[in-house]
Order: sequence, then C-alpha cells, then structure tokens
Amino acid sequence: MQNQPALKIEFIAIMALLMSLVALSIDGILPALAVIGNDLSVTNTKDHQLLITMIFLGLGFGQLIFGPLSDSYGRKPIIYLGFLVFAIASIICVNTNNYDILIAGRILQGIGLASPRTLSIAMIRDSYEGDYMAKVMSFIVMIFILIPIVAPTLGQFLMNAYNWQAIFNVQLGLGILVIFWFWKRQPETLALSKRTPFKTAVLISGFKAFFKEKQAVAFTLISGFITGSFMVYLSTTQHIFEVQYGLGDDFPLIFASLAVGVGIATYLNGVYVVRVGMKRIALVSLAAFNLSSLIYVILFFNKSNPPLWILLIFFALQFFSIGFLFGNLRALAMQPIGHIAGVGAAINGFISTVMGVAIASVIGAYVDTTVWPLFLGFTGCGFVSMGIFLLNKPLERTI
Repeated sequence: MQNQPALKIEFIAIMALLMSLVALSIDGILPALAVIGNDLSVTNTKDHQLLITMIFLGLGFGQLIFGPLSDSYGRKPIIYLGFLVFAIASIICVNTNNYDILIAGRILQGIGLASPRTLSIAMIRDSYEGDYMAKVMSFIVMIFILIPIVAPTLGQFLMNAYNWQAIFNVQLGLGILVIFWFWKRQPETLALSKRTPFKTAVLISGFKAFFKEKQAVAFTLISGFITGSFMVYLSTTQHIFEVQYGLGDDFPLIFASLAVGVGIATYLNGVYVVRVGMKRIALVSLAAFNLSSLIYVILFFNKSNPPLWILLIFFALQFFSIGFLFGNLRALAMQPIGHIAGVGAAINGFISTVMGVAIASVIGAYVDTTVWPLFLGFTGCGFVSMGIFLLNKPLERTI
C-alpha cells in the first residue's frame, strides 16, 4: 500500500488555476463565436469551430516544446516562458480584423497555454503517484470545472457590455494574476539532481521510454478518444443550442448546468478513487459513457432533434461519465513514466490533443441540422476506447 502523502490545498488551487487558463480561453469566447464571425465577415458558420479546435492544435504541439524543456530547466521558468507566448498571442487576437490572423493567434495562444497545462501535470507527478495522484487530479479538475460554469456567462457579459475583444483582455488580466500567485507561492518541484541536459538524444530516449510502456500508450490513446468526444461538443455546442434550438440568451446557463455534472463526478472520484482504484472507476465510467451514447443513437438515428430536456439528460449522462474519466486516464498514463514526467506529459498531451482535434474536425462537420451525428461519434470513440482498455488488464490495482 502507498503511504498517503499530505494534500496541500494551496498547491491544488494553484495547479487547478494554471490548468484553468486553458478552459477560460476556450469557454469564455463560446457565446461570442457568431458575433466574431459576423464582425470578421465569416460566411460559413462551421468555420466558427476553428476558434475552438485550433487552440487545441496549438496545445498539442506546444506540449512537445515545453515538456522536454522543463525536464532540463525546471518547471517554473518554462511556465513563465509559455505564459509570455500566450500574452503576445492574446494581444494579436485583440488587435486584428482578419479572421485568418485571429485563427493564427488562437493557435499561438494554444502553444503558450500548453506550458502551464502540461507542466502543472508534471508538477503533480513530481509530488504524487498512483491512486493518490488520481485523487489530487480529481480535486484539481473539480476546481478546474468551475471555469466552464462561469466563463461563458462572463464572456457574454463582456461582449454585451463592451465588445468581444474585451473577453481576450480579461482573460489575459486574470492569467497575469494566476502567474503572479504561482511565482510568489509555488516552489519548484523538479530538484536539480533530477534534471537532464537538453539534448536531442535525451529527447529521443524519452520518446522511446514512453512508447515502451504499454499502459502509458494505451491510456494516452483512450484519452485521445475521450478528449475528441469532449472537444467536438465544445466546438459545436454554440451551434447546437443557439442555431438548432434557438437558445442564444440561455446558452451560458445551459452550458454551466452541464458543467456542474462534470464537477460533481470529479469530486466523487476524488473521494472514492483511493478506496476503489482508478482503473475500476475508469472502466465503469467508460461503460456508462458507451451505453448512454448508444441508446441515444438507437432512439434518434437520422431523426430530428428531441425536446431539449431529453437532449440535456443524455448530455448530462455523458459528461458525468467524463468527469470520472479525465483525471483517472491522465493519471493512469503518467503512472509508469514518473522518471520522464516532463517528456511523458508532453507526449501524452500531444497525442491525445491532436487525436482530439482530428476527431472533432471530422465529427463536427456532420453536426449541421441535428445532434445525432455527435452521439454517433461518441459511440464510436467510446467502444474503441473500451477495446483498448480491456486489452490492458483493466482490473489491475495500482496500490
């Protein structure tokens, strides 16, 4: 059995806020997608999805840069570097009238945000392992999920009171406050003795070490499919509720209510994961994710949208399941690669994020007049994930 390490509340809060900068940058602009498109003369409404998927693309590639650097120079300096890139990108987004440049700015934002997102996970792995890492991750995700609850409402308020550019300005301002707290209160977690010289050979050896670990690869792939499912929801949710259901004013409230379910699930996971084991919880949650999406496809395949309350029930079931999956899948992937936590977190994040972008781009293209293609995509991703999970001895405990 593992000796239970102390849970440091301030550490959990700082790590959660670092990760939350990503959610703030994504969810805050969801109510403004149509307005931004109109202001910048975007004729195809499906191109609005690019403002969401392209920041994820930047996140994927940025992790490959900052993860290895952090193994050589420490976590904190590289987080500062990434935030500087994000700040420059935010200024670009605020001051452009060209949609292509805005998309480029979103990619650059993603590259910069990859640093706090990835290295916060590496810092958690520096400090915890096994089911206790999953416990910490669950509490962090629980705080993290508060951002999707409030960000769309904040974004809509700023857009209505000022303009859509104000959303980017406020995101940058809040990010500066988080980085200041991080600088002032969070010690470095990677000791000098554990740092490795930044050499191509070291990077290559890190990649080899990662792909030798069956568990790391398997749960990274599963994370990619689940991330893709969630990403296609994020990129199409504005179109679904504002266009298909005509609920523009109510969109932030609906989005927030669904995010609450994810928060409840992550809290429950944090309470029970050490007692039950993260693999068992992840397996049951994945089965529930598959079952609910399959039932929706069977009931509404190639049909018009059901009443809103029915759709919300199915979405709530999906995201309650996802709340148990996110932290556990990442912890399961990171468990065997603590000796290369920076490179490992980078590879894990890169693969899962790029997979997610590809999945969201393909499925999102079909979410036009009805929602059922979204659930068909959920079903496909879920059953492939289950197959990979079962091939990786899912009931083996980590404590």
